[in-house]
Amino acid sequence: MPYLALTLAMFLWSSAFIVLKYVFQFYHPLAVLFARMAIATLCLLPLAMGGRIAWHYRKGDWPWLLAMGLCEPCLYFLFEANALMHTSASQAGVITATLPMMMAVGAALFLHERQPRHVWLGIALSFAGVIWLSMDSQAGPGAPDPLLGNALEFCAMICASGYVLIAKRLSVRYSPLALTGVQTLAGCAWFGLAMLTPWGVWPDKLLLVPSLWVLYLGAAITLGAYGLYTWAVSRIPVARAGAFNNLIPVFTVAMAWLLLDEKLQAWQGAAGALVFAGVWLSQRRQA
Repeated sequence: MPYLALTLAMFLWSSAFIVLKYVFQFYHPLAVLFARMAIATLCLLPLAMGGRIAWHYRKGDWPWLLAMGLCEPCLYFLFEANALMHTSASQAGVITATLPMMMAVGAALFLHERQPRHVWLGIALSFAGVIWLSMDSQAGPGAPDPLLGNALEFCAMICASGYVLIAKRLSVRYSPLALTGVQTLAGCAWFGLAMLTPWGVWPDKLLLVPSLWVLYLGAAITLGAYGLYTWAVSRIPVARAGAFNNLIPVFTVAMAWLLLDEKLQAWQGAAGALVFAGVWLSQRRQA
């Protein structure tokens, strides 16, 4: 079940690149991010009022909870939103392949998780696949400055790595829903305050289709994907969970080709197969 939850979370996160690329054509990024966090919080509110979200605060945990929310969604979404203004959805998805490496190293340094050799080999294999997948990074209509966009997406991956490591530490004391609630509340406060600054732009009118996709971002992706991922990370090692992030570029490239008309070459399909092979190898049990 943790592996199924991770696969579904990766698919949802991959779709976020496509949806954000679309809705940013109609609404200001800060407005989208604030609405996304507010929707997720409202979805959690009935569960909290019904007592279905267990919350037993442990003294001294507030710096970790604050750091987790700051890493993701606050800084992560800020970097990612700006990245998608400069690079394509498929290239941004490819950059997410750097996350498993950072997570594995971070888990070894801070969580003292020891991984067998085949896990590192699988991560390296899938990383090679995404490097192959990202070879075409020329500027175009949907990617006016891919170098800057990809650099911002890499900063987002650093924030995501910090979030996973902190969530793993806190998961022994708090439920996945409780941690997800902390994230959505932090995001509401962060982006709500940002909307009160000169950089925040409220929409002049609400359009039906883009607004429905914003609803999807908040309810399905922010709430669903983070809940699934936090639950899965609480049950398997961080490095193994991180290997699943290499599915994001494959899903993203495929959806960008289908929905955004971004080009997909035969060699990119082969590179995607290499990513899948690396993920499979990293999850394979030793005899």
